[in-house]
Amino acid sequence: MKTTRRLLLSGAALAALMPSAFAQTVDLKALNEPPAIGEMVQGAETAKVTVIEYASASCPHCAAFFKDVYVPLKKDYIDTGKVKFVFREFPHNDQGMAAFMLARCAPKEKYFPMIDVFFETQATWLANPLEGLKNIALQSGMTTEQFDKCLKDEAVAKSIWEVRQNAEKFGVDSIPTIFVNGERFEGDRTYDALKAKIDPLLG
Repeated sequence: MKTTRRLLLSGAALAALMPSAFAQTVDLKALNEPPAIGEMVQGAETAKVTVIEYASASCPHCAAFFKDVYVPLKKDYIDTGKVKFVFREFPHNDQGMAAFMLARCAPKEKYFPMIDVFFETQATWLANPLEGLKNIALQSGMTTEQFDKCLKDEAVAKSIWEVRQNAEKFGVDSIPTIFVNGERFEGDRTYDALKAKIDPLLG
């Protein structure tokens, strides 16, 4: 799969993904297997609850989930060691792929800060993806040369695409998709609903 400036400027995008009404039976061991590109994790490894999110950096529903659910979840559960949070890439168009490539090209400690910025400023950078992503990359410490090189790195693109393809084995057909201790979360995508799912698991 090629991800270049041409892809960013083409305007081509996959059709919007609609939520599935059916629960999926998931192989827990397979779900918890880290992707080849490496797992991006926040929180304590010893947490009783593991939350896995599949999302796209350019998905409006994912940005809303980030602001309304993830931010308070991080404060109340992830930062306090109650929840281990795993973020996995599920790019649904070229813009989402490019954003994830830049996050993966950056030093590991800058991955989540960049993801945060992608969601926080999504409407702004999506208006002019190439320029918008470049501005974010430069602010993160990348040079123009590093930015250009990253978007031409087909190995990175392929590795991210493999994360998405593997997700489809678990029935991920909409974004964001959340798994809580291996079970697909089918409730309302609100903080209160996710909190009600997590709290009983903490004991």
